[in-house]
Amino acid sequence: MHSGILASAVLSISILTGGVAFAGQVIDHAMGTTEVPDAPLRVITLTNETTEAALALGVTPVGAPQSWYGDPWYPHLGDRLDGTEVLGTELAVNVELVAALEPDLIIGSRKRDEEIYGQLSAIAPTVFIEGLGAWKDNFAFVSDVLNRETEGEAALANYENRVEALKDGLGDNAGESLSVVRFVPGQTYLYLKGSFLGHVLADAGFTRPPQQDADGLSLAVGRESIPDMDGDRIFWLTYDTGDGKGDAMAEEFLSDPLWSRLSAVKDGRVYEVDDGVWATAGGWFASQEMLDDLADVYGVELPPAEAASD
Repeated sequence: MHSGILASAVLSISILTGGVAFAGQVIDHAMGTTEVPDAPLRVITLTNETTEAALALGVTPVGAPQSWYGDPWYPHLGDRLDGTEVLGTELAVNVELVAALEPDLIIGSRKRDEEIYGQLSAIAPTVFIEGLGAWKDNFAFVSDVLNRETEGEAALANYENRVEALKDGLGDNAGESLSVVRFVPGQTYLYLKGSFLGHVLADAGFTRPPQQDADGLSLAVGRESIPDMDGDRIFWLTYDTGDGKGDAMAEEFLSDPLWSRLSAVKDGRVYEVDDGVWATAGGWFASQEMLDDLADVYGVELPPAEAASD
């Protein structure tokens, strides 16, 4: 959900915090309204998505939860988070470490952090996005909060230009039905159009199989639903914590006779993609990596991805 700056936000108010005076703006967000500094110097982000947003806007967080995999950050982020302190995980933020970093702004998510909002607000001005999925709205919100609207507009324009380049290069493949299947320990999901990846695929003009053409993030299924996984092309991804259980779930499905009967499988139009990029990162850099994956599959050349941090 994109919550804009209130009309009163144009007021400049001198506030003294930690001995440093700054002008403030009032932000309307998922938990209410909060006054934040115009030019925060020590930003903490509490989701992978908001971390990616800050980086794309040219702001390196002083602290962030570790990526869902990586050491400790997603490989697709390269060295952009060198020097950033690890604050636990998205599901278990270390509030003591947050306080120790003395932030002047905290950006989190109501979906992830609602229970600790009071603790966080006692440390520094704290604003929340509502949840996950609508990444462009959340990105615009973060650009407002960081007072980097110009950088944000440029970063989103770069994404949209690359989307248009992909669509222009698809030719007869435009509008194909793309199925996305995710394997995790103990469960398998069909990903829906309300998910992060669903938004990116829709931007590029792709359609979805009937079972996946629904609002929401994902739908848990069993092997009896394999026939519903067909499409013009199938993309599959696996989340594995290192114990092999995610990979084992993938093997159960990929070795099932029903899988081999899918038309996309018979035609060799099945692609394994990165779980962090397609499912768990959910931010600007991941969206650009998704476009690269799609361009590789369809043989389309895209202009380079450009962020304020590049």
